[in-house]
Amino acid sequence: MNGYKRRLKRLKYNPVTEDILKELVDIVGEKNVLTDEAKIEAYSHDETPKEKYASFPEVVVLPNSTEEVSSLVKLANRELIPVTPRGAGSGLSGGAIPDHGGIVISLENMNKVIEYDFGNMMMVLEAGVITNDVQEDLEDEGLFFAGYPMSLESCFIGGNIAENAGGGKAVKYGVTGRYIMGMEVVLPNGEIVELGGKNVKDVTGYDLKKLMIGSEGTLGIVTQATIKLLPKPTKEVALLVLFDDAKTAISTVPKIMTETGIIPTGIEFMDKLAVKTSCEYLNEHLPYEDCGAMLLIEVDGADEEQVEKDYFKIGEICEKNNAQEVYVADNHTTSERVWNVRRNIAEAFMVVSPEQSLEDITVPIASIPDLIPELQRLGEKYDIQIPCYGHAGDGNLHATLVKNPDHTMEEWYEIEHECLKELYEVTYKLGGTLSGEHGIGSKRKKYFKSAVSGEELRLMRMIKKGFDPNNIMNPGKIFDLED
Repeated sequence: MNGYKRRLKRLKYNPVTEDILKELVDIVGEKNVLTDEAKIEAYSHDETPKEKYASFPEVVVLPNSTEEVSSLVKLANRELIPVTPRGAGSGLSGGAIPDHGGIVISLENMNKVIEYDFGNMMMVLEAGVITNDVQEDLEDEGLFFAGYPMSLESCFIGGNIAENAGGGKAVKYGVTGRYIMGMEVVLPNGEIVELGGKNVKDVTGYDLKKLMIGSEGTLGIVTQATIKLLPKPTKEVALLVLFDDAKTAISTVPKIMTETGIIPTGIEFMDKLAVKTSCEYLNEHLPYEDCGAMLLIEVDGADEEQVEKDYFKIGEICEKNNAQEVYVADNHTTSERVWNVRRNIAEAFMVVSPEQSLEDITVPIASIPDLIPELQRLGEKYDIQIPCYGHAGDGNLHATLVKNPDHTMEEWYEIEHECLKELYEVTYKLGGTLSGEHGIGSKRKKYFKSAVSGEELRLMRMIKKGFDPNNIMNPGKIFDLED
């Protein structure tokens, strides 16, 4: 198994037998049932370190319709076989890893647009549609899907919904969940249910749609979604703002909004180490040598003159708060250059050191300045680098623990665990929580109980048991059903 763990916990679940394989083939066809180890290796991990988290499924199944997904789940529920839903595998929490083996249901074949409803400014599409393809589809229509994450070129809409993913435009536009109007879901018993629809307002009973969003595939499998579209801004400007140090940069973030009354599209923070590493990875040249941190601030709108006034006011606030320089990227080419540096930070650090822990802690915006010194303290205490970057405009920062090459792997795992415990404790004291967009999955599961009250956990367990009494749907994620 190439050193990976095959964690098939059979205390409750049953194996995938030859008879079960034949039934799977009957449902989806032989070419859509994968059992060869070389072929299913890619489905054993996501973007978390595979040497630590990977777990092989017994079989990977690629359905082509909601009806096929329903038949697969009914079979799994009947036979007590665990099911792991999977999108593009671009997650950062282990959410799509089959911790208990069993069946991986990959939605990669379900990648069609069902309907363009421009009259209602909506689209209906299957869960396997790549998020970036939606944007390209809408380019000529003057519309866009605003709820996309930074990994839009690879991630699927279904995965975005499962994680309630966010990205660089979340300050102004919010995250995925704001734009999901309806969905088709296969429940853990295999039944198909339609939640929501095209009504802009709907308070008819409990909002089960919202419950599914961000549930990490533990309550059902989203197979189709109705998404809300917005008019595409005609003018976008990015400001690259240099500061002497990280705390000065971060302290400016809340002032940008409170002192101007302007809500930027996004405010991204990058410390010097993050910028330097990404620039070297891309062979890009930004003026980072003499600064300690940068803010990447984007403003957009339909009125070019208003956008110009807005970014000028924001630039003034930054200069008033000791910015070294304010660079204006007012065309697509220059804007993409600086955004490309931000988007590739995580990839760049994977090249430098694959042994790392990419976190996405979230604190109230006004508490961000108090967090930065704590990251520096923890880095010094544990003798590791903790580069920091992320969505400063909504308090969501990616503090990344990077292994010191001088540490053994045993030392690293101990350091990682102890440092994360302290990092989360600091985050909680500042009124924050341990994940803003990546999710809990299996990676953060052991820390989850410290983030919620006992009563919250009890209610979540009741919800899980109500939807999935046999606990076959992505078991082992977020929390256990028993202590």
